[in-house]
Amino acid sequence: MDIILIPGLWLDASSWSEITPALEKAGHRTHPITLPGMASRDADRSGIGLRDHIDAVVAAVDAVDGPVVLVGHSGGGAVAHAVADARPDRIARVVYVDSAPLGPGGVINDELPVVDGEIPLPDWDVFEDEDLVDLDDDLREAFRAKAIPSPKGVAFDKQVLGDERRFDVPITLVCCEFSSAMVRAWIEQEVPFVREIAAVKDVSYIDLPTGHWPQFTKPAELADALVSAVGRA
Repeated sequence: MDIILIPGLWLDASSWSEITPALEKAGHRTHPITLPGMASRDADRSGIGLRDHIDAVVAAVDAVDGPVVLVGHSGGGAVAHAVADARPDRIARVVYVDSAPLGPGGVINDELPVVDGEIPLPDWDVFEDEDLVDLDDDLREAFRAKAIPSPKGVAFDKQVLGDERRFDVPITLVCCEFSSAMVRAWIEQEVPFVREIAAVKDVSYIDLPTGHWPQFTKPAELADALVSAVGRA
């Protein structure tokens, strides 16, 4: 199976480096993505929006034959959901890593601090305590050293979807900050945030208690979770 790995804000393809070996050992072909504007700190991010990131992943799907699994971390989950909307017949499964499908009109996060038209990794006190679980001082330093500012439009642009066949694509939620029990309770309570999840016909859950960046805080456990979600070739 071809697996396209989509990073969240501030991250590039290298953020999956501790995850891909386990997937490849399980017989899969991995395609970690560096999204437009995220090649380096000096890259031109002006004018890049959410649709540019979606189109880049759609192109990656179109470049391979056969079914594809999408793995989206954080804001990359919004991109993955839009790709499933654009190519519902090509996507075998979407795995959301501490993320969820973003519905029409939603934004990834329009409250993040913007500096000179882009979004650098903020100070840690901008994040909730749940985000930072297990992200110790050494991991924070390493993360900040490699973090790349994200284009403002990616976080602020509204999601645009149009094909309800996206709900036919099976999904797996890797639940880190919030447990699967909490997500199920939100679905029962009809919380707007989980409206798209509730509409998906085939939903599975894997609990991986940690903070928002399990690829750094619990890479071995995340790799095992992805192999479990995708299966072995």
